[in-house]
Amino acid sequence: MRFGVLALIFSACQTPESLQKTVDRTVPDVYQDSGDTINTADVLRADFFADPYLQALIDTALENNQELQITLMEIQIANFEVGARQGEVLPSIGLGAGAGLDKTARYTPLGANEATTDIEPGTEMPDPVPDLFVGAFASWEVDIWSKLRNAKKAAFSRYLSSVEGQNFMVTNLVSEIANTYYELLALDSQLELVRRNIEIQTNALSTARLQKASARATELAVKRFEAQLLKTKSIEFELKQQIVEAENQINFLVGRFPQRVERNSSPFLDLDLFDIQAGIPVQLLENRPDIRGAELRMAAANLDVKSAKAQFYPTLDITAAIGLNAYQPDLLLKTPESMLFSLAGDLAAPLINRKAIKAAFQSANARQVQSIYDYEQTLLSAYIEVTNQLSNLENLDQSYALLSEQVEALNESIDISNTLFKSARADYMEVLLTQRDALESTFELIETKRRQLNARINMYRALGGGWK
Repeated sequence: MRFGVLALIFSACQTPESLQKTVDRTVPDVYQDSGDTINTADVLRADFFADPYLQALIDTALENNQELQITLMEIQIANFEVGARQGEVLPSIGLGAGAGLDKTARYTPLGANEATTDIEPGTEMPDPVPDLFVGAFASWEVDIWSKLRNAKKAAFSRYLSSVEGQNFMVTNLVSEIANTYYELLALDSQLELVRRNIEIQTNALSTARLQKASARATELAVKRFEAQLLKTKSIEFELKQQIVEAENQINFLVGRFPQRVERNSSPFLDLDLFDIQAGIPVQLLENRPDIRGAELRMAAANLDVKSAKAQFYPTLDITAAIGLNAYQPDLLLKTPESMLFSLAGDLAAPLINRKAIKAAFQSANARQVQSIYDYEQTLLSAYIEVTNQLSNLENLDQSYALLSEQVEALNESIDISNTLFKSARADYMEVLLTQRDALESTFELIETKRRQLNARINMYRALGGGWK
């Protein structure tokens, strides 16, 4: 009989096969077309974003941003989960007290025994019998197979992963504020450019009207200059609306109601570009919070598999109680007669519910494999993101250099065309086309400058900076 029970326990402890997937943490030695060895992500945020107005906005956002505060609450929830798992490892101890009445039938063995039993000489058992109890009780599942400890470690890994999630959100928040801030500066510069062009086109319209009065130009020239001026004025209002929206986007990110955003008034095209150094790819594993978070989730999933596997093994539960029990209050303190205690241990292995435990184990195993794929995908995405940004930086720098030469040539041509038009040596269409091309190319130059700044900010984020 004993061997039969052991065979049942042994069969119940057998675990199903698990899925197999190895973790690939390898990355190339260098980024494509990059020989940098210093990681910009190691630079402090305050040093990278030197603009004091931008720094103030970032500091405000880190205190007030609602989405970030939601993430902080999720971190607290994960921390409480760690405490709950730790409590499961420790014994459960409680205090209790109780009272009741017990009326036993007289013509029963127990009733007959009570009727003929004297607790003390001359004292009969009361009927019905009160039952008073005061004591402590404890229960403890002995963690033989580290089931509870692995569950606690898994909860702690998820807590650390939630912290990395907060760091990743901080990185994205800082980048989004910086990108929007420089977009706002670019819009200010474009608005100033449009207003200068309105002044130039107003003077050109006055010149056309004077030439018409002296029969040196036609009404068609006047109307074309007037139409061009009206179009440029309409662009001014479009830019004003975009500025309002950019300001309110920043206000939303910093968690405040719409108001004017204080910002740098220096010429936008004169802003310095921060130096970017990509470092080596393996630094992504240390700096990128999303990669570190994915690795922690992978570790937690591995611990979940171990904890689920331990469900197949026997559990040892120890229970104990100690207290005072009597039928009268004054007898509770009469020891050792009123004292009682118990101590028991139970060893049990799953048998009937094995299918449910097997399903839970297979589910945990599948989540572990899923976490490995998630980690590898996060790592690959981060590497490609850095590579794309490196290429973007190089191409934007070359594009900006060519556009600068184009804008310089077109600005010179505006003065030349105006001079020739006043002396009737150039057609009004040449003046209009020159002004339009100069305005469009300068707009494009400002936009390229903004994209250069954004590319550097995005590169800083892609390398894992911003959260430190």
